[in-house]
Amino acid sequence: MTEISELTLLVLRIAFLAILWGFVFAIVYALRSDLFGQKARRMPASATPAASPAPAPAPRPSAPQGPVFASRLVITSGAKEGLEIPLPEEQLTIGRSNESGLVIRDDYTSTHHARLLRWPDGWVIQDLDSTNGTFLDGTRVLVPTLIPLGATVRIGTTSFELRR
Repeated sequence: MTEISELTLLVLRIAFLAILWGFVFAIVYALRSDLFGQKARRMPASATPAASPAPAPAPRPSAPQGPVFASRLVITSGAKEGLEIPLPEEQLTIGRSNESGLVIRDDYTSTHHARLLRWPDGWVIQDLDSTNGTFLDGTRVLVPTLIPLGATVRIGTTSFELRR
């Protein structure tokens, strides 16, 4: 039977402890970022919303000029189904955090998940680097995207629409 030298055994023990501690730090980092979230990045002023995936209806000649803004958010599915909230003047944050304007508590929603912004053309959805993504009519939102009235936005297990 081959004996392992004391130096080899010491090196193996130190390597094992280093790997074990690396694993512990990785778990602590993952828990910390899940509990406290990551800082949301500010959008550059020059960013423009992406074109909507749904085709816009043709304007009627008798319709008033200018964009029509949504005034309320209606949750169509999820734990808070049926809830209506009035939209604020500038922005609404969405996530698990108590600091969010719309708090969604489920396993698929990040602490700071998404943000609704009012732009001159209408309301825009911006994903804040969430883990599970934000979806507009089934398409993942990668850049700030204009939300048509009545389009379905899904965050985690909750879906909502913007209405007049």
